[in-house]
Amino acid sequence: MTAPAVAGLLDLRGRVAVVTGVSPGIGQGIARRFLDAGTAVVLHCRTRRDAADELAAAAGDRAVVVTAELTTATGAEAVAAAAVDAFGRLDAWVNNAGVQPVAPLMSMSPEDFAAVVEGNLTTTFHGTRAAAARMAAGGAIVNVASIEALQPADGHSHYVAAKAAVAAHTRAAALELGPAGIRVNAVAPGLIERPGLATEWPDGVARWSAACPLGRLGQPEDVGDACLFLASPAARWITGAVLVVDGGVLARPTW
Repeated sequence: MTAPAVAGLLDLRGRVAVVTGVSPGIGQGIARRFLDAGTAVVLHCRTRRDAADELAAAAGDRAVVVTAELTTATGAEAVAAAAVDAFGRLDAWVNNAGVQPVAPLMSMSPEDFAAVVEGNLTTTFHGTRAAAARMAAGGAIVNVASIEALQPADGHSHYVAAKAAVAAHTRAAALELGPAGIRVNAVAPGLIERPGLATEWPDGVARWSAACPLGRLGQPEDVGDACLFLASPAARWITGAVLVVDGGVLARPTW
């Protein structure tokens, strides 16, 4: 196999991607970077359309917005079908949609736990299946996990379990879809900046900034660039990987 030219590794013109959960924050940052790379993008949202509509308006005929409930197979199938209907193909799918509530383990209801698993793991399962069914060899699926899949945090036992399962599901899907030429990888972001975060959680932001070797919170585009890399020809021989995007926080000793 001849290696592609370096200059074109992140030029994704002519390709079609789906980004799920395009709300303000990580989803918007991922979608923006795919659009910057020339990709046509299906922007998925569940309820809030403002961020997705804003991106679509700027992208013109290279973006469409689809609302769907991804905890169901029907919803994921509708999003995947919309990509093919609008652009004729599907090359990349980013499973970003998710939820992150905070609840102590002993006061968490079974329904609370199930809702977080549904919102993070089940959505990834449905999205992966819907995407893979429509991809040709060379397709790429990127799952958004979390550094909490590798190191838990208080009040997040449901979220930690779901994201750890997303990381394991990524490796299992890579094993099964590899023979079809479809790569499956994940990114594991650390704390990502969003409007109001420093006001809502000043102690956490201060502790993160002090612990981070690179000295700052992540930006949505930091995660977007990692997803873009994993979906691009630059990562053509990478599958089953979980790429940590956390400014080096997990590199610190814990004792």
